[in-house]
Amino acid sequence: MILQTTRNTVVERQDLPLSMADDDRKRRDAGSGTAVIAKTKPQTKRPSLYRVLLLNDDYTPMEFVVHVLERFFNKDREAATRIMLHVHHNGIGECGIFTYEVAETKVTQVMDFARKHHHPLQCVMEKK
Repeated sequence: MILQTTRNTVVERQDLPLSMADDDRKRRDAGSGTAVIAKTKPQTKRPSLYRVLLLNDDYTPMEFVVHVLERFFNKDREAATRIMLHVHHNGIGECGIFTYEVAETKVTQVMDFARKHHHPLQCVMEKK
């Protein structure tokens, strides 16, 4: 019985006469008499990341924006105020970077919370 390796599997070569199997083995490994089975580790791809952004408007109170940043993005008062001022002066500001599902959830939560409190605050996500 001759064993032939194919990728990461071992196949028995009983279907060929011994002399044909020997010839096949000699051609394959040039007479070394050994076979190496290479084990490949599957490569995992990192998920795409998305930036969650707040957009400035003329109606949403600054304190409400700070509250949103504290509540949904776990920012402390100082960081939330800094981001809010950046949004106020530049028209847009980054709240955080997340995987697609987390970013989508945060955008939905912020938008729903703003609507519930009758504010036109806009929150969007973009691929990083």
